[in-house]
Amino acid sequence: MTVQRTDGWDREVTLVSQIAAAASLLSFLYYFRHGDLLLYGDAVAHINIARRVIDSRTPGPLQLGTVWLPLPHLLMVPFLISDAAWQTGIGGSIPAMFAYVLATTGIFRLVRDCLRGREPASVSTRIAAWLAAAIYAANPNLLYLQATAMTEVLYSALFIWSLVYGNEFCQAAEQLDRTRAGSSLRKCGWCLAGACLTRYDGWFLAGAMSLVFAWVIVRSHDNRTALSRSLVGFILLAASAPLLWLGYNALVYRDPLEFARGPYSARAIEQKAKALRFSSYPGGHDPKVSFSYFLKAAESNMAENGFEQKIWLGLFAVGTGIAVLIWRRLWPLVLVVIPLPFYTLSVAYGSVPIYLPRWWPFAYYNVRFGTELIPAFAVFAAVTIAWGLSRAQATWTKAAILVGLVALVATSYGGVWKAQPICYREAWANSLTRIALEKELAATLLKLPPDSDLLMYLGDHVGALEDAGIPLRRVINEGNHRPWKKPSDPEGLWEKALADPLRFVDYVIAIDEDPVEERVERRDLVSVVVVHTLGQAPATIYWTHRQKH
Repeated sequence: MTVQRTDGWDREVTLVSQIAAAASLLSFLYYFRHGDLLLYGDAVAHINIARRVIDSRTPGPLQLGTVWLPLPHLLMVPFLISDAAWQTGIGGSIPAMFAYVLATTGIFRLVRDCLRGREPASVSTRIAAWLAAAIYAANPNLLYLQATAMTEVLYSALFIWSLVYGNEFCQAAEQLDRTRAGSSLRKCGWCLAGACLTRYDGWFLAGAMSLVFAWVIVRSHDNRTALSRSLVGFILLAASAPLLWLGYNALVYRDPLEFARGPYSARAIEQKAKALRFSSYPGGHDPKVSFSYFLKAAESNMAENGFEQKIWLGLFAVGTGIAVLIWRRLWPLVLVVIPLPFYTLSVAYGSVPIYLPRWWPFAYYNVRFGTELIPAFAVFAAVTIAWGLSRAQATWTKAAILVGLVALVATSYGGVWKAQPICYREAWANSLTRIALEKELAATLLKLPPDSDLLMYLGDHVGALEDAGIPLRRVINEGNHRPWKKPSDPEGLWEKALADPLRFVDYVIAIDEDPVEERVERRDLVSVVVVHTLGQAPATIYWTHRQKH
């Protein structure tokens, strides 16, 4: 009897997705109950960018802004129509939770499909696939991030499924199956397009995968012409997302690279940070140091104990060696390490610092980027186990191998839970003073007349409006103008309100050193209250004397 190979969303994949969904929901409920969904300032910002698309003086796609790519915000918009979902952060969590489930099933599919090749999945292959999915899904840092509005988990899902379909293409090209190869390339292209509209990591990934697929086609002499046509379509599809974003920036901001060199870019933020704290950051213009910092961030997302971190790193290295040197059919799995060169280059040359609590400058900043390497740890640990099971003869040896990995996962993740996930600690440490100011400011704003119009810069403390439940359409902010008018828009609502607040708003909220404090016309303004909290610049609320008719 011939055993038919099963592809796609079969029963086993369905079971993986159901378990992942249960883990996702339980984690979300835990962090929601403890009020931890909005600890990350970036999570608050993502939610309010999406909310501004439907709730603003000037609603619409221009509220998406620049720098951050638009797909995560567009996915949040339907869930943020509800005021309750907006204020609690639930609306931002839902897309991330779906992405977490998809990413877990993708890890399972990737490992199972690569290990089995053309044959039905063996017991050891299925065990390895389940282990990979469990290592990924049970990671405490991912369980926290998927409960928030952060973008890392959404990108991880798109990244993983790009590799799933990319591996399918490589297998189909080797088997001279042109129909399946073309279909897999199209699916991979759509996943890459989504990744390119989620994080800039996707742009690097798309370029790398295009080169790899071109190499596969060059080696495939019999199918070269047909596959080349499919590759052209794949490249056009994957490139459409970056081109769309470049075009959007060129049209709206009159600079296709506004996201990279504008006032809100990573470079501008890094320059401001230099002026405030450090003349340089670790790894800046030093790829060796930036490599070390990113790798340590990734290890820290797997375990707290240094010895356990080294074991994970060893499994990573051994699994990579097996894929490259021993089971060469697994070579597509090497693409899972793409975050390593990307973040090494980003830290060194892209003004994207990573601070670690145990290394200078002994702080938390962008430690969550290390989660992008969790798929690699999961995949290569599973590959190592699968190879060990295939080499072991005695049943007790196989059992010892499995027990050893389970013990490593249990002790590593148990230690992470005991110390609190490092991504959670990063969010908590960097949120204390910000949240304190926003809560105090929100409490004060709630004492104002409920129909008051406000002038406020939303780039730093929009969480105060979210806490108070004040609709953004009542607030004139930096997004209420035409961004293609540079350096400012004389006819823009934002600029007009700054020049003559009495004409447009009832109250002005100015926080030291923000654009309102620096540019608003204070003539006839009356200071009503100054909100002071430890570690944050004071916020002053002014009354304009405007009389409504």
